Amino acid sequence: MTLLNLIKLFLLLGGVFYLLICLYMALWQRSFLFYPTVIPPEQVSNMAHEAGLDRWTNAAGQPIGFKRLSPVQPSQGCVLIAYGNGSSAVSSAHYADDIQKVAALDVYILEYPGYEDRPGTPSQASLFQAAREGFDLLPTNGPIYLVGESLGSGVACYLAGRYPDRVSGTLLISPYNRVTAVAQSHYPLLPVSLLMIDRFPSEHFLKDYRGKVGIVVDGKDITVPERFGRRLYDGYNGPKKLWAFPDGGHCQITMPQVDFWKEVTTFWKAQ
Repeated sequence: MTLLNLIKLFLLLGGVFYLLICLYMALWQRSFLFYPTVIPPEQVSNMAHEAGLDRWTNAAGQPIGFKRLSPVQPSQGCVLIAYGNGSSAVSSAHYADDIQKVAALDVYILEYPGYEDRPGTPSQASLFQAAREGFDLLPTNGPIYLVGESLGSGVACYLAGRYPDRVSGTLLISPYNRVTAVAQSHYPLLPVSLLMIDRFPSEHFLKDYRGKVGIVVDGKDITVPERFGRRLYDGYNGPKKLWAFPDGGHCQITMPQVDFWKEVTTFWKAQ
């Protein structure tokens, strides 16, 4: 076999190997994007009780998340939490702890399909459907605020764009302009934009929103690098505020939580 034929064979085998990698990533992409923690219902209920959370159910009595009403009633509105990947509704109780220390707000935490004890399979479509269902069940007698963490920031942006007149303010922690852009940075040699099904185009959703958007970025975030949150911030034309923590990792707020949430709620309520 000549050298030229060897080179052709090498290129052919390399091309086949590359296509096989692309096929594998395409078929198993959701296992790279979603990390659901599945827990038996009784254990979830016990964890919620310990965290001071109550089940949040839909009209059919099916659980869709958890809630904690403000100790001070009537409340000044409500906050819907869309948590990040690898987390869950119960483990997001700390948001209710921190927010209710500084404001009389009811806190609702959305549970995603396929996470904890909620039936279903996670995908962009199923998360958005669950988010719409939850949002439509929120009280309408006060302002509604959204908190989106990492993957959940895409869910929050979707809701803000879908209900622009009903969302009074948002906070996006370790967000991205598009999930495809983040994935491309992790897999630079793959045609990510051609392979990905669940794209979470946050910048697209915010084009239809003109409310307050707070964005948190961390300088040492290797999961969703800071630049993607800054792209989302720079591209938003409405009222906005940036919190940048140079020494923070993914979803890490390196200042006292009480001080941070005071700043957030003041920003939300400002005229």
